Amino acid sequence: MANANGPGFDPKSLPEHTGSTYPEPFRSQVAGRAKRRLGDAFGLTQFGVNLATLPPGCPSSMRHWHSREDEFLYMVEGELVLVTDAGEQILKPGMVAGFPAGKADGHRLINRTDKPAVYLEVGGRDARDVCEYPDIDMRAEPFDGGSRYVRKDGTPY
Repeated sequence: MANANGPGFDPKSLPEHTGSTYPEPFRSQVAGRAKRRLGDAFGLTQFGVNLATLPPGCPSSMRHWHSREDEFLYMVEGELVLVTDAGEQILKPGMVAGFPAGKADGHRLINRTDKPAVYLEVGGRDARDVCEYPDIDMRAEPFDGGSRYVRKDGTPY
């Protein structure tokens, strides 16, 4: 679990996980993204919490939305561009964004500055979730106790 001395700890003590499980050509587009899995460190099972860092020029993901999972973001440092169906919005430290499950509004963050940006992301862990990617030929769907990426016609990557 988190720490032998108590439940509080410095998130920087956790390893950074970089990259993505996306298939190519999408994986390389987010290769610089790094996450510290805070929720896993506490053994949380109902929702995930990550401290994410995006280097300059890096997006957080492909634009997406979830069928059964809420998402919440809190900007910690730097500046990111939030891209949704409504357009683009700049997020600065202290700002938040939220995306309710089932709302078909694809979203992602992009770091268009010359400095790293850090944000906290919180989301559900529903094994029945389907994640739609409206701008590309991809969907993530439940499969064999986990999930897999498929094209919109259902063929696996």
